Parts: sequence; structure tokens; C-alpha cells
Amino acid sequence: MEKARSYEIVLFWLKEKLGRNQFLILSGILVGLTAGLAGVLLKTIVHNIHYFITQKLYFEYQILFYIIFPFAGIVLTTMIVLAIFKGQDRKGIGAILYEIAKNSSIVASVKMYSQIIQSAVTVGLGGSAGLESPIAVTGAAIGSNYAQTYQLTYKERTLLLAAGATAGIASAFNAPIAGIMFAFEILLTGVVFTDFIPLVVAAVCGSLLSRILLQEDVLFRFYTRDSFNYLNTPYYFILGIITGLYARYFLFISQKVEHFINSRNFSKIKTAMFGGVVLSVLCVLFPPFFGEGYDTVKAYTAGNINSIIENSFFRYFEIREWTIIIFLIFLCLLKAFATSFTIFSGGNGGNFAPSLFAGGTLGFLFSFICQQLGFHDVPVTNLVLVGMAGALSGVLYAPLTAIFLIAESSFGYDLFIPLMIVSVISYIIAKWFSSISPELKTLAEEGKIFTNRHDQNLLSTLNIRDFIDPKSRTIQIDAGIEKVFDLIKDSRKNNFAIVNEENTLKGFLTIDDLRPYLFKEEKPESIKEIMKIPPALIRENDSLYQILQVFDDTDTWNLPVIRDDNKFVGFISKSAILTGYRKLLKDYS
Repeated sequence: MEKARSYEIVLFWLKEKLGRNQFLILSGILVGLTAGLAGVLLKTIVHNIHYFITQKLYFEYQILFYIIFPFAGIVLTTMIVLAIFKGQDRKGIGAILYEIAKNSSIVASVKMYSQIIQSAVTVGLGGSAGLESPIAVTGAAIGSNYAQTYQLTYKERTLLLAAGATAGIASAFNAPIAGIMFAFEILLTGVVFTDFIPLVVAAVCGSLLSRILLQEDVLFRFYTRDSFNYLNTPYYFILGIITGLYARYFLFISQKVEHFINSRNFSKIKTAMFGGVVLSVLCVLFPPFFGEGYDTVKAYTAGNINSIIENSFFRYFEIREWTIIIFLIFLCLLKAFATSFTIFSGGNGGNFAPSLFAGGTLGFLFSFICQQLGFHDVPVTNLVLVGMAGALSGVLYAPLTAIFLIAESSFGYDLFIPLMIVSVISYIIAKWFSSISPELKTLAEEGKIFTNRHDQNLLSTLNIRDFIDPKSRTIQIDAGIEKVFDLIKDSRKNNFAIVNEENTLKGFLTIDDLRPYLFKEEKPESIKEIMKIPPALIRENDSLYQILQVFDDTDTWNLPVIRDDNKFVGFISKSAILTGYRKLLKDYS
């Protein structure tokens, strides 16, 4: 504790002495080193678990650990979530995007280590998912909590949150530029920034730690490839279409599996057991589904397809060309199921590694078929590499991340043209099916995450409760008309809600509605004769963007707000919302 206090005192002193930009750069370095170290730690833990399971444990029949460990990984992860983290299992990039948009970029401190523990158990024991999303969430939590500790503003907190995620991705792949692209394409969508140096230094720190500390066989590295030949361009165009369509298939299966699991009325433990059984069966039939699958992709680039098949049930067939093709087709089709059941039944992981695995498999399958059709000089390794980029681009809606990730991981900067062709085509196809990633579409439609619509993003940060008039006046529907006039004389309000004894809204009145009767001897017998039905009703959980649309559609400036049970809450003013929006816009600019 003493060391921690001394450390914080020094940083608070530096914050006072340094300029804002200087302190942010220092913060980027510290956050980058910490998040990078977390990424290295997670990769090392999972690698050692895999090594222990596959090399040190002895099973008379190898099939046993494909049965036991994937099942155990999902069930143990679920038990850890329930016992240690009290059932708080929100995971994935969507959770971080929600914190940026709706929680002022404040991420719970527990996420600085919970994601490491859960994903290490899931993927380490054979879960068919990736470590990159948990690493990014861990880094984001580190950056957010650092910013909270040193009392930084929302924009600075968001910047360091992104810096932590950037460093995590950079350390996972030893790819600093890809980490930066990930931050800009996915995390900072709809957020305007002029400061980006902290992202750069964080990415460099994460990548350096990865290069220094990770063993060569842990790194995501590809050393064998062919030089780019423009005559092979048609291969890349076709592969771009294939990976784009596959990405849509992958996301479609993911959504269907999630819906299927959520529609079952199982307890979390039963759900985990069910998903574990499905995953274990898939791993028995297709051992490449065990873990992240990067070793399988490296085998593709080395041309060792037989070593992949020999542990599967396909070894009982004569290994011929048709055997290899059918095997690879099954790998592509079933990978989406293996990953989805891993994640949605209780495991922890992401779609980074699965999309790279599937893309590499597609690239190898496509090149193998081309060879069987008699085409010569097919660039097999290049098609595997750009296939990974294409699938990642279409699944994550992040073409720049995909391009730079593969370029940096393969030292393949001369492959930029085919990488761009495949990634962009895949991305265009994905956008054609859905303008927003299906994984994030529901959150986007509910206004819970930022999109590319900047005005809507700003409005989503405002809270409807801040604009409801707390002093809104109500009139009982059975009140005498004279009492109503007396109430209006003593009030400065222009709008009055008509409610019953249960405070249920029945109608409303304005001063303009009552003014014609102020100086007449003949007055209405009942308030029911002059009250009006509101042109529209606002619900407490409506977004301000939706509310402004209602104001425009009804051409009004004040509307009543009600709860789901129709109880009156208060009036909300269009002018108040616009004033709040202008103030927020001024702060951002």
C-alpha cells in the first residue's frame, strides 16, 4: 500500500508540473506498458496450459482430452463467474462501447483482471474462441481506471481507455499499427479526437513488450509467403467475395446460436454443460477447433495439411484430394458453431482468432481447389494470409485493422494491394447486408453505443431525466372548474396535466385553452369539456433523439412524460433539450 501511495503521489505531482499533452503522453506510456503486460501474461498462461495438456499429460487415447477439457473450460468459467464475480459476466467489445457512450468511459475495476481469468480458463482448456477481445477489454479497463485515479476528464478518460485496448491488441499480435486502427475503427467510432499520440506510444509499448517477453512459438508470426504478382489479382477478387459471404454466414450463425441458447430456460450451469458437450463433440471430430487455432493456420502456410487431418476422424478415410476438400469445408462451416457455443454458453473469448482461423482455412481451401482445377502457380500462402484479412474485415467491420494486422504479422507490406482488395470487398459485402455489425446492431438502435452519426451520439450522452420539469403541475380530472382557474392564477406554468387519483394521465391543458373563459360568465361545467389529448406521449426510457423526432413530427414544444404504467412523470420541453445539446456541442468543440 505504501508503494502504491508513493506512486500515486509522484504522478499527481507530475500532473501538476507537466502540461496536459505531456501528462497524457506519460499516461499513454504507463497504460500501454500495463495493458501490454496483461496481454503478454494472458497469452503466456494460455500457451503453457495448452503445452501442459497436449505435451505433459498422458492419455492412452488422445481423444479423451478433446472430450474432457473443452467441456471443463466452459463449465469452470461459468462457475468462476457465479462464485467470484457474482454473476457479472458482461463481456466483449460491445460492453466497452456501452461504457464509452452511456457511462462516461468508466469501466469497473474488476475488468482489469476478470477477463484474464475467465478467458484463460475458457481458451486455455480448449474453448474455440480468441483472446484478443478479452485482452482489449482488460486494457480498456486499465486505461479507464488509471484516468479515474488521476481525475481526468471524459475525453481524456476515453482516450486512455482506447490506449489501453490499443496496447492490448498490439501486444497480442505484435502489431502496433493494427492496434491503433482497431481503436479508431471500433472503439472510437463517433468520437472526435485531436490527441492521438497517447495511442501511438501505448501501441509501441504493448508491441515492444510482446516482442521482448513472448516466445517465438507464441507470437502470431508468418515468415513464408510469395511475392505479389499482379497476374494473380483475379484470385484475390474471388477470395474477397468468398470471405465476405462467409463473414455474413459466421455472424448469422452466431446470432442464431445466441438466440437458441437464450430461448432455453436453463440455469447458467446447465447452459454451460450443454455448450460444453457441443464443443467437446466438435473438437473430437475436428481437433483444429481446440483453442485459438493459430497453429492450424501456420500449418496451412507450411503446407502441412496432413498433420491437421491425422488427428481427426477423417484419418479413417484414405487421404485424397476430395477428403481434404470436404474436411476443410466442414472446418469452415462448423467453426461458427464451435465459437458461438463457446462464447454464448458461458465461456469467455472473442471473434478475432476464430475469424482469422476461418479466413485462413477459406484461403487454403480456395487455393487447393484452384490447384485441383489445373491452375498453376497459385499463391497458396498469400491466399491464406489475405483470406484471414478478408474474414476479419467482414466479421468485425474493420478493414484497416485487418489489412495492417496481416501486413505486420507476415512482414508482408508488399501484399498491401491484395490485402486491400480482399478486405475492402469483404467489408462492402458485410455492409450491404447490414450497415452496422449485427453483434452491435441492437445496442446501436437502442442508442446505447456510438455510431457514425455524431449528433445522435451527443444526444445519447444526455439523460432524459435532466430535462423533465420536476415542478410540473397536475389537476385532478374531477376538480371543480373554479378551483382550476384559481390554481392557474397562482401558477407560472403554461402546461397542466389532467390526472386521476392514481396519477394516471388523462389529458392536458394549456393557458391558451383556458384564456377564452377567463372573462366569461359562462364557464365549462367540467374540465373534461376543455381538456385535450396529447398529440404524443413520451416514455421514460425513450432516447432524446427519438423524443426530438416526436417533437418535429407533432410540431409541438412541450409533451407529457409517462411511465410504462401510464403514470404521469412531468413535462419535457424541446427548447430545454436543444439548449442542453448546444451546451454539449460547445464543450466537445
